[in-house]
This record gives sequence, C-alpha cells and structure tokens, in this order.
Amino acid sequence: MENQVKKNLDKHHLDQEKDDREKKHMNRIRRIRTILRALFLITIGTLIYSAGISLLIDPNDLAPGGVSGISIMLSRFTPIPTGTWILIINIPLLVFGWWKLGRKFIIKTCYATVMTSLFTNLLSTIPPVTNDLICAVVLGGIAVGTGIGLVFRAGGTTGGMDIIVKLLRLKYPYLKSGSIFLVLDMLVVIASGFVFQNLTLAVYAGIVIALDAKVMDVILYGQDEARLIYIISDKHVQIASRLMEELNIGVTYLEGEGAYTEKNKMIILCATRKQRSPEVINIVKEEDARAFLIVSSANEIFGEGYKSYWSEQL
Repeated sequence: MENQVKKNLDKHHLDQEKDDREKKHMNRIRRIRTILRALFLITIGTLIYSAGISLLIDPNDLAPGGVSGISIMLSRFTPIPTGTWILIINIPLLVFGWWKLGRKFIIKTCYATVMTSLFTNLLSTIPPVTNDLICAVVLGGIAVGTGIGLVFRAGGTTGGMDIIVKLLRLKYPYLKSGSIFLVLDMLVVIASGFVFQNLTLAVYAGIVIALDAKVMDVILYGQDEARLIYIISDKHVQIASRLMEELNIGVTYLEGEGAYTEKNKMIILCATRKQRSPEVINIVKEEDARAFLIVSSANEIFGEGYKSYWSEQL
C-alpha cells in the first residue's frame, strides 16, 4: 500500500515537473515571438522613417526638428552624410539614457537608431521622389509619422529628442512631453531658416512636424477623438437604456441638485467617439426635447475601447 502511494506521489511529481517544463518552454517561445515581432516592427518603421528623410525631406532642404533635422543641417557643412550624423549625435544620448532610463528601453532604441542611420545612408543613394516642396512636405510628414509610430508601438524610439524628453520628464515631471517636443523642434526649425537662408523652407519644415505628429497619433492610438456628454433629463432611465442597448455606450449616473429648484436630478455621463455623438444627440432629442445637454471634447480617454493605461507614454 505504501509503495503504491509512493509511486503515485512520484508520478504526480514527474507530471508536475513535465508541466512546469512545458510552461517554461511556451513562455520562452512567447518571449521570442514578442522580441521578433518588436524587431520586425522597428525594422519596418525605421525603413519608412528613413525613406521619408532620405527621399523627400533631406533632398528638399527641410529640417523638421529633432536629431534628424540637426543632422540634415550638419551634413551641409561637412562631408559626413545625414545618416552617419544621426548615429554620431545619438551615441552620447544613448549612453546617458542607458544610465538613467535602463537597459530595456535603450536596447530597442539602440537597434532603431542603428537601423535608421543605416537605411538613411543607403536610401540617400537613390534619386529623390520629388522636388516639389508641397509633395515633399505631405509625403515626408506621412512617412516620418508612420515610421515613428510603428517604432513606438514596438516599445522603442528613434532616439534623439525622445531620450532628451524622457530625461527632462524624470527631472521635471510637471512639464508636458508635447510642450517639450514643440519647443525643441521649433528651435531646430528656426535654426534651419538661418542655415538654408530661406524662411519658406523653415515654415514648410514646421508643417512637416505638425503632420507627422498627427500621423503618429493615428498609428499609435487610432482615430480616438472623443466627446464627453452630460445629459440632464427627467427621462434619464429611458435615455440611458437606449444608449446602452442601441449604441453599446457605457453610461454613468451622477447625482445633482438644481440650485434654483432645489430638486435632485440624475445626470447621465457618457463618452463616445466623435463620429457617434450625433446618434447620442438624436436619442436624447427623441426621448426628451427639453433635456439639458452638454457636449465637450475629450483630449484623452483611457479604458476599454480607448487608450490602454499601460501604453508607453513619453
């Protein structure tokens, strides 16, 4: 009897060890797949980004902020090509970033920086896509924004200003990333006006910055422009029911009190994507034409159906 129990226990331990080995093996495979997917996205992203720089922006003397803009200007005064300058400027930033931001962040950024430098130099041997400034601005902005967006989605950055912004945010957390980027990029754009002695080129470079920022947001978050809607109505139950059933929109009740009437009111709070807000308004009109409605823009919404709390934030 004791021998049987011992055999059963041994068999159980062996099965448990086998399950543990299989789980470790599967976790290892998942990690490898995750790393390969990230490297693939970064490679494609840096290729698209570099194409925008080498085939559209650089040949038309546009310096749209960041390390790439500085590199384009420096390449005009030295025999060193733009791609090489991108790597040279990033080396001290990467070393400092490794110390302050950690290995995990910097490894992907190192890879992205090297690939950007390599692709930029390789693609610079190809004739430019266009010499028309407007086409270069539009196509270049789309390419750069798409490339950066893909790299960010993989958990990396293209180095340069991204590292500087992260470092500044560590020391001054009350500063907004967007504001820091804007100031740094504008300084580069203003400098490009003096380097190329052409105010028009500086203005076009500023447009590239605005365009690639918009494209990057779409790549990272999608078209998540949203409306925050407050509805005050005596028919709040009917309205809330239709919003949830017909539009599949989450609804929250807030308790309120009219200052003049001193009566308690139930206030409906809901958030919806911009394109669906007219449907919300129509439901409110159909249920209660006297309802009090407030519609405002929401800059960012986190949660199910919107941005993730855990997405990488610069």
